[in-house]
Amino acid sequence: MKQIKSLLLLLVIAMMPLQLFAAHGAEGGKLNISEIVLGHLSDDYEWHIASYDGKALSIPLPVIVRSSATGQWTFCKPETLPSNFFFDEAHHGKIYEKMPDGSSVRPLDLSITKAVAQIWIVVIVLLGIFGYCSRWYKHRDAKSEAPRGFVGAMEMIVMTINDDVVKSSIGEKHYKTYAPYLLTVFFFILTANLIGLVPIFPGGANVTGNINITMFLAVCSMLAINLFGNKEYWKDIFWPHVPFLLKAPIPLMPVIELFGVFTKPFALMIRLFANMMAGHAVILSFTCVIFLGWSMGVGFGLGLNIFSILMLLFMNCLELLVAFVQAYVFTLLSAVFIGMAHREHHVAE
Repeated sequence: MKQIKSLLLLLVIAMMPLQLFAAHGAEGGKLNISEIVLGHLSDDYEWHIASYDGKALSIPLPVIVRSSATGQWTFCKPETLPSNFFFDEAHHGKIYEKMPDGSSVRPLDLSITKAVAQIWIVVIVLLGIFGYCSRWYKHRDAKSEAPRGFVGAMEMIVMTINDDVVKSSIGEKHYKTYAPYLLTVFFFILTANLIGLVPIFPGGANVTGNINITMFLAVCSMLAINLFGNKEYWKDIFWPHVPFLLKAPIPLMPVIELFGVFTKPFALMIRLFANMMAGHAVILSFTCVIFLGWSMGVGFGLGLNIFSILMLLFMNCLELLVAFVQAYVFTLLSAVFIGMAHREHHVAE
């Protein structure tokens, strides 16, 4: 009982700075929860870290745009953007260009946004992790000495995905061709999900909750499925094993099967995007409720904040599980679809 009282006392003391922060923020204006949540979920041309007293601490990212009117490239920071370009709030803060005739067009934009910078961080982290593991295997005899600690955990995860997902789904004959791609996809999604849960720089960017990134991953899986599919795979699409009247003279089943070629990667894209975006939105909402509760006063805000913090801790633990599950499901379904594209024709005895 004493431990519970001490824990509650520490919780109240820990939340005291939140009250000061909320009261200070209330002087500047009302807390806009939807703006905070949507601002985190969307991409940006700078990496916002914190705000206090009306001032924002952020890291400017390189803006690289090509003018549609003159064809000239512009390299600058968001603060020094030329006057003919502007951030259009109606289009989620994207850069638009004012044309001589008064119209606005979207220029060729190759800027390093927050999502792109987060991808680079994920790549650097993965290179560091697997570089460290490769050095361990280089200086030791893996056959006589089993890896321990971090290297052992990484080997366990790699072998689990390779044997239980890739090999079992694709088959003994073809799995080695696709194992590097599927393992890369798994660790990229997992690392991006975990780093995205870190609330401070260099984490916090919503990479896998960005539809453009999940679409790229889904397109890569679609190319791996369809470009290397065998003739039995394409035969089952254009001339499936169904009654003749379902495929001629009206090609009903071939059209449905061909439609499935595009719905499979679409399902991969939407599943990953929706789950990760929803998780980030819920966590941010509970975080905002904490500050909103303090602005309502200590009496009402204390109970609301204790509930919000407990739910926030629960959602963060749940998101850790979801981060792994979504990486696993994306890899598993990609492997299953690739395995379906390599089905062998079995002649009945």
